[in-house]
Amino acid sequence: MGRNMERTHIWIIGGDQRQSILAGLLRDDGHRVHTLGLGEEETEGPDLDGIGEAHCVIFPLPAQQPEGWVYTPLSPLRLSVEQVLEHMQPGQLLCGGLLTSSFLHQAQALNLRVIDYYAREELTLLNAIPTAEGAIQLAMERMPTTIHNARIWILGFGRVGQALAVRLHALGAKVCILARNPAQRALARSLGLEAEPIRGMGEWLHCPHLVVNTVPAPLLGVEELSALREGAWVMDLASEPGGVDHSAAQALGVPVVWARGLPGKVAPHTAAEYLKDTVYHIMEELGV
Repeated sequence: MGRNMERTHIWIIGGDQRQSILAGLLRDDGHRVHTLGLGEEETEGPDLDGIGEAHCVIFPLPAQQPEGWVYTPLSPLRLSVEQVLEHMQPGQLLCGGLLTSSFLHQAQALNLRVIDYYAREELTLLNAIPTAEGAIQLAMERMPTTIHNARIWILGFGRVGQALAVRLHALGAKVCILARNPAQRALARSLGLEAEPIRGMGEWLHCPHLVVNTVPAPLLGVEELSALREGAWVMDLASEPGGVDHSAAQALGVPVVWARGLPGKVAPHTAAEYLKDTVYHIMEELGV
């Protein structure tokens, strides 16, 4: 990275197994690493002394819960975003994932250099791999049939949709892509997949055994869920707010699995490696 590794001071705030492993990887590379909200603290309150001296502060993915607390699933510690930001100094680098507009506004108002690492192409492309593998694992565990010859419809053909579709196709699944973008549908067909417009998808939903949503927008409501064949189920891989009307699905008896954060669950070490490399790229680009 073009700097003395031993002098680089990094704080990791909250997160799951990815951030816990990331801390070890960064230490192995010679960095001085301080962690908070990873399960090692007492519950009296957070000790943020020294965070203002860090070269980089890393928030988790997602950085915060809807209530405004930092995402700390490994710790009972309740830590607000405001608490952390108020202890940082103008010009410090803050990296986090899926940063909300409120988070960005607060950080920018304090003149922090804030980067959403999940908006980085290199991370989203690589993260799609463990997401796809984890989705296939879930499908194999839940389906009473093989993936081979199963009819699986995928909503959206972005990075996750593409990574999942080619792997399911290689296993012999009959994959159909439902996407708005004609170029994405053309790409799907060039890969040997079926593809149809996502608009009016109700007419296609009587076919699949499994529907996988990758779009973080409300796509599967009462009308669409009612069109599913008996025994079909839905896997939602989208981040908040997801793409499924869960109340409607429950009323109709349609099983839904909202499989968020799969990289951190099925391949946390790999996901941590991806995150470490992305943070290094950010620090190098900004001269930190």
